[in-house]
Amino acid sequence: MSKNIKSISNPKLKLEVLTTEEVQKIHDATLWIIENVGVRFPSKRALEIWEANGAAVDHEKKIVRAKPQLIEDALKKCPPKYILAARDPEQDCSLDGNHVYLGTDGCGVEVIDIETGQKRTSQLSDVRDISRLADATEEVGFHWVPVSAQDVPPEARGLHEVRAIWENSTKHVQTESIYNADEAKAAIEMAALIAGGKDKLRERPVLSLMQCTAPPLGHDGGSLDAALLAAEVGIPTGFMTMAACLTTGPVTLAGNLAVGNAEVIAATALLQLACPGAPVFYAAAQTASDLRTGAYTGGGPEDFLFGAATNVLSDFYNIPLSMGAFATGAKDPNWQAGLEGAMSSFMASVVMSDMLLGCGFLHGSRIWSFAEMMMDCEIFSIMHKMMKGIVVNEETLALDAIAAVGPGGHFLAQKHTRNHMREIFLPEFMDRRPYSEWESKKDDARDWALAKARKKLKEHQPDLLDPKISAEMAKIIKSVEKE
Repeated sequence: MSKNIKSISNPKLKLEVLTTEEVQKIHDATLWIIENVGVRFPSKRALEIWEANGAAVDHEKKIVRAKPQLIEDALKKCPPKYILAARDPEQDCSLDGNHVYLGTDGCGVEVIDIETGQKRTSQLSDVRDISRLADATEEVGFHWVPVSAQDVPPEARGLHEVRAIWENSTKHVQTESIYNADEAKAAIEMAALIAGGKDKLRERPVLSLMQCTAPPLGHDGGSLDAALLAAEVGIPTGFMTMAACLTTGPVTLAGNLAVGNAEVIAATALLQLACPGAPVFYAAAQTASDLRTGAYTGGGPEDFLFGAATNVLSDFYNIPLSMGAFATGAKDPNWQAGLEGAMSSFMASVVMSDMLLGCGFLHGSRIWSFAEMMMDCEIFSIMHKMMKGIVVNEETLALDAIAAVGPGGHFLAQKHTRNHMREIFLPEFMDRRPYSEWESKKDDARDWALAKARKKLKEHQPDLLDPKISAEMAKIIKSVEKE
């Protein structure tokens, strides 16, 4: 099976969602928030780093206020590009501003069982199955730990999850499930086994960490400590804001962007103060709370605009972006899921967000669906085709073929047609059959997508991880469980 990874690059489509002046205003507002309102850092080590660099630190409330110059100087040390290394170097993902990669989403707690169709609690075997399916799917460029392995000890759950992915795929692994220093130390040891040592890990970071902020204007202490350890060894680390209009962020989109930006930028600056030049990325999945319930929506026009605007901000800071996209609020692979997946992925792709997340998820990243994963991958393939735009040259204008056919003919028999016909997008899950065939079968995209997922899982055999490395990982995990 091909180990090709499909990514969007050299786009012909462009979009301007924020002007240069508007981006500067959001940046200025962000610096004002950090200096005058402050950001909460409930980590002794983080507070000491801020204080050592001249920030005002309220140790009782654990709130940091930093001057704009300190933040801006720190951000200048962020590397603008690097790779997310894979177990197989041919599948490295280059975060260079000219590639958009699709990843699975993370930390779902329920799965629609691929055989029974019933919703149930997620477990470690699901992590394995999803990883193997993603390994076989060219649209998926890298892994997020997809679901929570709730059948293993919680103190080492994140470690079991990354090990399961490495055992079932050769692609890069990114996780948001490393929550404290002990887990981070163990994860670093495990990643070093894959890379061939800690010195090699810095050259080829086969693991990256994503930490969620605690909006509004806060962070989790364990996550900060884990991120600082990762930065020390060159593991790419990002902070994701999920600030929601109305509840954990201002009701206005610009205000919500400013709050989320302050969370991400303050934590990013912290890593640069601690470890100048550490690879970092901006991460965001901002939304608007539902006006009727206050719930996280996971979809809607605000999400689509945030998806485009956040990339403009990450470009302003010249660091890669990981953007929440496909994680629809729909409860089933239906019209809503398709609409929200298509709109969110288009808006994030057209501005060239480096990493798109959400593939395979329903109900705002709570429920994993194998069928939804396959359909999301088809949406990404559509974006891949659209972003190529229209190529205009002597060959594509087809004047010789047009002259040969003339008025009233057809192009089916032309050599030009045979040469280029496979450039036309051929969907797997769009229903283009005659009405009579649909009427007799009454099947649809969900059935076909599920069948494809089952077939891939049955047939695909990933490259095995060295058993010695797997055994060493098991020992590392066991030591954390004993503690």
